[in-house]
Formats: sequence, C-alpha cells, structure tokens
Amino acid sequence: MNFSFYIARRYLISKNGKNAINIINILSFIITIVGTTALFIVLSGFSGLKEFSTSFSGYFDPDLQVTAVQGKTLNVPLSRKRALENITGIQVLSEVIEEKAFLSYSEKNDIAYIKGVPENYDQIVSPDSILIYGSWLTDNDPQVVMGAGIADDLSISVNDYSTFMQIMVPRPGTNAINAMNLSRSFSTLDAIATGQFSVNEDLDNKYIFMRLSAARTLLSYSDSTVTALEIKLTDPEMEDEVREEITALFDVDLEIKNKLQLNGALYKMLNSENLAVYLIFTLVLIIALFNVVGSIIMMILDKKKNLKTLADLGAEVGQLRLIFFLQGTLMTLSGGIIGLLIGVGFVYGQIHYNWIYIAPGIPYPFAMELLNVLVSLLTIAVLGIIASYVGSRRINDRLLSQAKL
Repeated sequence: MNFSFYIARRYLISKNGKNAINIINILSFIITIVGTTALFIVLSGFSGLKEFSTSFSGYFDPDLQVTAVQGKTLNVPLSRKRALENITGIQVLSEVIEEKAFLSYSEKNDIAYIKGVPENYDQIVSPDSILIYGSWLTDNDPQVVMGAGIADDLSISVNDYSTFMQIMVPRPGTNAINAMNLSRSFSTLDAIATGQFSVNEDLDNKYIFMRLSAARTLLSYSDSTVTALEIKLTDPEMEDEVREEITALFDVDLEIKNKLQLNGALYKMLNSENLAVYLIFTLVLIIALFNVVGSIIMMILDKKKNLKTLADLGAEVGQLRLIFFLQGTLMTLSGGIIGLLIGVGFVYGQIHYNWIYIAPGIPYPFAMELLNVLVSLLTIAVLGIIASYVGSRRINDRLLSQAKL
C-alpha cells in the first residue's frame, strides 16, 4: 500500500511524459472541480428555496392543529378547554371556526373560507408579519381581514364604510336554495374590511379572518362548537407528549397535524424537485468523470515501460492497478474538495452580499447546510472511486507482456 501510494502521488503531482496527457489530466481535474462546485451550489439553492417557500406558510400555521376525523366540528365545553390549557407544553390555545362562504361586494362575487378566530389568535399568528394594509381585528364583530387576492377580485378598499361586503353561508338544515328568497336559504353578515394580509398566492385567495363570535353567529354554532383547535407549544420537543394528552381528553378520533404535516404537499413537491435536480447533476458528473477514466488509461499506456520494470522487480498486477486507482481517487477527491471550497465561498458570498437577485429587492435564497456539503463530497468520492477502479482495470498481464524496455 505504501509503495503504491508513493508512486500514485508522484504520478499525480509530477509532469507526465507527453504534453497531451498533461492536458487531459488537467482537464479532468478542472471538470471535477466545476462539477462539484455546481452540484453544491444547486443543492444549496434548492435548500434556500425550500426555506424561502415554507417561511411564508410558517407565519400562518400553528405548531399543532387539532380537528375531528369524522365530521366538521369538535365539541369543546369550558371544562375541556380549561383542561387543554393546563396541559404542560401548551403555551397558547385558540378555538377556530372555518367554513366556505359566498362573498358579494358592489355586484362582484367570490368564494372564500371564513376563519373565525379569538382575541388571543395574534399569539398564534403575528399579524404584523402578514398584514400589508390596515389593521388587525378589534372587538367589533362586523370587521374582517381578507387576503390580498380576494380584495383584488372584489376591488375592496380597506376601511371603506360606503359599502358593506356581504358574507353568506347556507343555513343549517336547508336542503335547497330558494332563488326567490335567499334570506331563507342563507345566513348573511355585513362586514367592513379593516385590513389585508399576504402570505402566498393560495392563502391570499382563500381566507378571510373574522372574530370567533361573529363566525358562530353566522353559522349558528353554539359557544362550545369549533372546527379546529390551533396550538402554540412552549417547546417543539414536547410535541409527542402533548399529542397524547390531547387525545386522552376527547372521546372522538382526532387528527393532529404539525407545521410539516399541514404543508405536506408543498414539502413533498420541494423534496421531489430537489431529488430530481440532484439526480440530473449526478448524471452530469458521471459523464464528466469519464474523463478521469480516459486520463487513467492514457497514463497507463504512457507508463507501460515503467510498469514493466516494476513488474520485473516483483510488483504484482494488483499493486500496479492500485497505483492508478489511488491516483484517480486522489485526483477526484482533491478536485472535489477544491470545488466544495469554491462552492461554499460562493454561497457564503450570496447569503451575505446578495450578488444574484430573482426580482428587484429579492435576493436569490441560498442556505448553507452541512448535509449539502456531505452529499456533494460523498457523491464525487463514490463516483471518483468507481471511475478510478474502472480505469485501473486496464492493467493486466497481457498489457505488461506487450511493453518493450
């Protein structure tokens, strides 16, 4: 091993006998550096996009959301609410009512989800992080805060008291809509928009916030009826214990989701895209590392006489193969490390100095993660080892017998 490593190191750092082989080795080394740099930058870019995309929904989502498996509503009497609030690990508990509604304003119509929230909801979702115009809900029931997309569709201005927006939901027990008398088929609430929020396109076109009491009146729900419980935890590490205690307090089957589960489709899409890009760049690296195989074979042909001499001195074929296996491995590993250093430097510079922008005022998001470093280094190491092994197998007894001293 020491003998093979010594020769491999000499071949790696010394000039070869022919200029063409020097050029091939240098190109192989450069391609390894460029491939590793590109792989790390792309992985870091997707990690940044993942954080960027999920950060917006993170403003909107609670640590835990509790809903019923069967039916739309949960019964949470005062005694059960107090028991939930006393669970160790729950910092804030908010009762929520959510239902689809029909909206009408100045002869314009839209469909949205109303979300009735209590006064302490601003401890679950910080209004300052999502509001773009106006103010958050006060104690006045007719007030609503709507998504920017809904406001644009209805052309509603904040704090415009000249015209009320009508929110309509079907009355409980109504089997058919009476077109001649909508008041018999729908419960109606006249409301004023006091604010607009913006999180992402889907949420901006989906939700309207109102006070919990107004939502209960509109839907004819009792004071103990909710559609969901949204919870802020004192410590995310206590999630499992809190889940168990919540489940024990109810006599119906519950569905309890955390932030990740609430955005399962988004995370799955981002992870699938990340995997697809990784596989594509790995394929590019595989093609690029054919240059390593070629450079090793060219080196073997150039050093045939030296190999014959070493064989005559007692070196075995396996030892000779190990020389070029180690040379190729050292080339790819050193190129991979240099490529990683370049990639880390670029990502660090982008994070701190914002060299590239995806839109005016919005720098392209990158994330520096140890996992991306390990994945990039492991990928180039494994592919480099395979390429070096394939190239070194060119040495055999027949090749040595053809060498002339």
